[in-house]
Amino acid sequence: MSLILNILWLFFGPGIIAGLLWLLAAVIMAVTIVGLPWARACVTIALFTFWPFGRAAVDREDLTGREDIGTGTLGTLGNILWFVLAGIWLAIGHVSAAIALGLTIIGIPFAWQHLKLAHVSLFPIGKTIVETEVADEIRRRKAAGILDRTRSA
Repeated sequence: MSLILNILWLFFGPGIIAGLLWLLAAVIMAVTIVGLPWARACVTIALFTFWPFGRAAVDREDLTGREDIGTGTLGTLGNILWFVLAGIWLAIGHVSAAIALGLTIIGIPFAWQHLKLAHVSLFPIGKTIVETEVADEIRRRKAAGILDRTRSA
């Protein structure tokens, strides 16, 4: 089912346009040199935008179990700067597209994908894209870890 929805998203939905715009943003960021950390995030989101069904964005630290430059303090500072300069506006664009698509019955699955993209576009540094099953397992592990800490306290 994810394959069919991804094909529809890419060719009949906003997938190709949104993905190309994210790639354009990556090129603009890379050209500025200062924007290189955000260029990587834009490419990650572009690839997610081209094929969103059956995939989800997760923190790299949750996936790997260790902190890196994008999941640490520098990543947080980069995400705050991104949020102020671009993230909020990109998220508004994705939410607007989700509302427009959600008004139609056939566009509801596409609206959900735009909401996923809005979420990741707010704070993209330190995120990675994984299959939905992997993301669900990460969420289960985090929930179990939280439950274990509350039991031992």
